[in-house]
Amino acid sequence: MSKNITVKKGGNPFGAHRVIEPKGVLPQPALKVDNSMDYIYDNEIMLDVDTLNIDSASFTQIKQVNNGDEAKIKEMIQKIVGERGKMQNPVTGSGGMFLGRVAKIGPKLAAKTSLKVGDKVASLVSLSLTPLKIEKILGIKRGTEQVNVKAKAIIFESGIYAKIPKDMPEKLALAVLDVAGAPAQTAKLVKPGNTVVIIGAAGKSGVLCAYEAKRRAGISGRIIGITSSDSGLKKMKEYGFCDDCLKLSATNALECYEAINELTGGKLADVVINCVNIPNTEMASILMTRDNGIVYFFTMATSFTKAALGAEGVGKDVDMIIGNGYTKDHADITLNILRESPKIRKIYEKTYA
Repeated sequence: MSKNITVKKGGNPFGAHRVIEPKGVLPQPALKVDNSMDYIYDNEIMLDVDTLNIDSASFTQIKQVNNGDEAKIKEMIQKIVGERGKMQNPVTGSGGMFLGRVAKIGPKLAAKTSLKVGDKVASLVSLSLTPLKIEKILGIKRGTEQVNVKAKAIIFESGIYAKIPKDMPEKLALAVLDVAGAPAQTAKLVKPGNTVVIIGAAGKSGVLCAYEAKRRAGISGRIIGITSSDSGLKKMKEYGFCDDCLKLSATNALECYEAINELTGGKLADVVINCVNIPNTEMASILMTRDNGIVYFFTMATSFTKAALGAEGVGKDVDMIIGNGYTKDHADITLNILRESPKIRKIYEKTYA
């Protein structure tokens, strides 16, 4: 790390001082942010980044548009960051998170944080608002959204992060922390005796939600897992966290509704948790939920317009929750799932560690 980095004063706690355009907005909705790493504001943390964990909806879109060509995927990521100063997919609007080491702490923050230079941390704020400068993309871990890089990033004063625990590999912790909001929110939403539908229950976030929902709903509850693939169906049955495992396409709202309506004797689900990374799954989520039930859209592929107007159009009175990636203590809650469940840890280690 160069010792000649200038320290500037007057940084906004939310990072507005890094916004280039349009002025007056915060970094997440901004079209472009200042990703210069030649200086640091006194209330920022600069980090050397080793791995980007691209948001699932974003990575899926990038992969599809480039037909899975790794060289083109790398080129597109570089292009987005070069144009925006941050990793924010212009189609999905989402970003991801990163794994890195603390390089420099602004003097205003130094007294307020327990972090020290050299500490390894995972960012718990989106890459869609994080100033990022990529020097080189080294490779993409096969079967994951993890992109190994040589890069630098900034965390603002209001930003949240987690120190990497010493009882598990870094990449494993990164993979779990990427979706930490989902099982933590599940823990808050699911009550004993609830019937819970999890769309994408075999996936990265879905399996954690299924585990947590099973624990919270208890023996009187019922967990119904949905996947669109044979491989996902096989995984759900092997994992054993779902009482019912169904192969359905969440883009087919009527098919999903009819299946859950029949399975529950017309009662439908108390809680539906949507963890898939494709668009047009809003109506299936809504129709499978009972009146006055809860729909939790963890997926960043969700359209607020489709969800709001769609629920209105079918006369559904349900509470719809946006998939906020943060809830209090979400990092600890989710890391503890790996510590508590050897089965979950094995599932994650197989792909990410």
